[in-house]
Order: sequence, then structure tokens, then C-alpha cells
Amino acid sequence: MRFHNSIAALLLVVFAVGCSSDKEQIKPAKLVSFKPANQFDVRWKQNVGEADYNVLYPVITSKSVLAANYKGVVQRFDLSSGERLWKIKSGFIVSGGVGAGDGLVFVGGEKGDVAAYDETTGQQRWSTKVSSEVLSAPKFAEGVVVVRTGDGRIFGLDSKDGQRLWLYERATPALTARSNAGVTIRKGIVYVGFAAGKLSAIGLHNGVIVWEASVSQPRGNTELERISDITSPPIVDDSQVCAVAFQGRLVCFDAEQGGALWTRDIASDKGLTMSRKYLFISDSAGTVFGLDKLSGSSYWKNDQLSLRGTTAPLALDNALIVADFEGYLHALNRDDGHFLARFKTDGSPIRAVPTEMSDGFVVLTSDGSLYSIVIH
Repeated sequence: MRFHNSIAALLLVVFAVGCSSDKEQIKPAKLVSFKPANQFDVRWKQNVGEADYNVLYPVITSKSVLAANYKGVVQRFDLSSGERLWKIKSGFIVSGGVGAGDGLVFVGGEKGDVAAYDETTGQQRWSTKVSSEVLSAPKFAEGVVVVRTGDGRIFGLDSKDGQRLWLYERATPALTARSNAGVTIRKGIVYVGFAAGKLSAIGLHNGVIVWEASVSQPRGNTELERISDITSPPIVDDSQVCAVAFQGRLVCFDAEQGGALWTRDIASDKGLTMSRKYLFISDSAGTVFGLDKLSGSSYWKNDQLSLRGTTAPLALDNALIVADFEGYLHALNRDDGHFLARFKTDGSPIRAVPTEMSDGFVVLTSDGSLYSIVIH
């Protein structure tokens, strides 16, 4: 995670002090041995180029997988075979990954560029500018492209021509975490987490605030300790929306009214997912939890991936998938958290949570290896 306002320098100082002490250094957990009950099978693999330090999510449509690298190259692959269908150059450094909808592909850049391309041909349909770097993939719903920028603004753009429909902005603290937290859209509402632990529900078509609530309050004596930003996208179903703060806590709210339903003292900079009766989360230390989504009570936890940069989980029918900083994919049992399978990709970090498809998932490594995988 990167920070604004020289916080990276502060972290280097803290690290240096820690290294000079006589205390044993905390290291990433070593991978434990287990008897696999399942296995990962690679259907196809392609290379799209490096992501650098950006988190560049691929996107899946009914027939395609689309992915970009930080140099601005966007590619489309056949969903079934992995055959490359087209390759284009956006002309800007891509920092926000790829979004898609209504036959269009959307990418965002580090200088505020947003562009739309025809999914079938790759021809550019429009381009526009927003206020600062786009750190998450643009999201599409009901003719609106929602773009979040690094300065905390949320833009609603017309998918036909890129014209601005609305702008939502709020004040941000002097010191904030630089994150790739995107937005979540459901039933005409845009749910988005902000700095200082605020969660907002915004109207998709007008940008008007529906409700706002606090996930976490800043605590501590220093500005560094008081960072409580929401650095991952909220998750939502028909009745509730949940969000978690970095150095904060996890809270679930009524999706329509914004009233708090339950809270847990779990902090995460990676994120969470919801599936059936469960809520799954990877906390800031890399521990993976299975929680009851209606109460927040624990079903299980697996701390055997501690400090391995564990991604947010992807919930499939029979397994929970997480990835780590050495490019490993791990399959966990949904019901009790024990390991089912493990697979090493190209060895580079996987920062983006794997993306589900109808009978498996795709995952993109930092070095640009794009895998289509099924687990048996």
C-alpha cells in the first residue's frame, strides 16, 4: 500500500528502527504441508505485460477476458480458448484496471485519463479527463460509468460519450492511504468507502447522497496511527452492505437505510466477500476468516498465511480462493478454512483478487501472466 504526504518515508524510518533492534524480526509464514483434496488446472495462459505497482484487475464479459498493463496496452482474449482477439495502445499509463459493460471496455490512467473502446473491435469510442489518477477499474451500470479518483472524488460519466453527469466529493484528511478501492453498484446505488472510515451510498443517476455512516473512527496519538481509511470496495447483497477499514473495524449496515447491523474489531487493507450465509475476509496480517454474515460471529479462521500479502478472498461453489506475494494460489475449504489445494503461478506477487467466471476464475500476476483456471 502507498500513502500520500510522505508517509512512505515515515514507514521507512519505522522499518529501520525495527531492523536495528535485537528483537526477532517477524517474517512471512512458511507454507505448511498438507494432503491436497483438490487441484488447480490451467486452461490457458497469456502474458499482458507488467502491472508495476498498480493493481490492474482484469474483467470478464460473456465472451471475453480483457486486461491491461501499466504501459497502457489493453488486450482482449477469447474466454474459452485464450486466443488474443485484439491489442491496442491507450496512449497513457493505466493505473485503474479494466471495466466493461454494454459492449464497451473502460480504462483509467494515472493522469486522469478515462477512455472507452468497442469490445468487439477495440476501436476507441471516446476519451475524457477526470480530476486526478484513476486507481480502480471504472464500473458500469445502467448507462453510467462510475470513476473514482485518487483525490477522493467520484465521477458519474455517460457511457455513450464520456460526458460528466455528476460529481460527488467530500473533504479528506491531510494524511490518507493510497488505495485501489473501487466502488460497488447495486440497485441504482453506488456504495463507496472513503478516508477517515466513512461509507457513502450515492444515487447512480444523480450523484446525490442517500446516506452516510461511519465504519471506523480515527484513533491514536499520531497521524500515522489515526489512519482509518476504507481501502477496499464495500460488498452488498439484497439486504446489507459491509465495509472494513484499514487499522479500523468491520461493520455491516442496512443497505437501504444505512443503520448499523453489527460490528467486529477486524481491520483489513485487502477486503472481503459475501457468499450465501458467509462473509469471508483477509485481515491486515493475512489471516483469513469465515464469519456469519448476519451476526459477524466467527465460523473459523486460518492464520497460516500470516504476512504473505494475502488477497481478498474469492468465494466459489466449493472453495475459497486467495493469493499471495509469491504468486501462490490457495484453495481453502469454505466451511472450516483448511487447505484444499495450492498452485504457484509465475512467482510474482498477485495483488488483485482472482475474478470469477462461470466455471472457474482468471487471475493476473504483477509480472503480467494471465491465467484461466478451474479447480477440481
